Amino acid sequence: MTTRFNNLLSIRPEILSAKIYNETSADEAFQNKTLRPIIKLQHDLFIAVFKNYVVKHKNVFYDLTLEEQLKYIGNAIQKDIKFRNSLKGMVIGQFTVEEYETYIKNSSALNKRMMTIVKERLIQSIQLFTVPEVLQEA
Repeated sequence: MTTRFNNLLSIRPEILSAKIYNETSADEAFQNKTLRPIIKLQHDLFIAVFKNYVVKHKNVFYDLTLEEQLKYIGNAIQKDIKFRNSLKGMVIGQFTVEEYETYIKNSSALNKRMMTIVKERLIQSIQLFTVPEVLQEA
């Protein structure tokens, strides 16, 4: 098990701005120590998964205004339970056993933090979600 533990931790990016202080809550410490690095590591996968989500939902996303696209991302994450669970699985699958044991103690609050960060990253990457050339030619 130590091999998996060491491998998982070794591939995570370091986030220098994610500080943990004595007065930091347990949830915030978990967010900064575990969730943020994992979500950053999985960023390219989240982009690919969201692009696939858009295609599976008939490319409606591409016909929306920027403001509507931002709402679309939020709604996809908040209201599409299958999509949300898929995103959560991409993060949870990168946990060490010890991190998972911490996560299950307060999974509801940590899921909320997790999805907020994923949503923010997708919104910050909105420029990557352009109409595919295949659709432009149609």
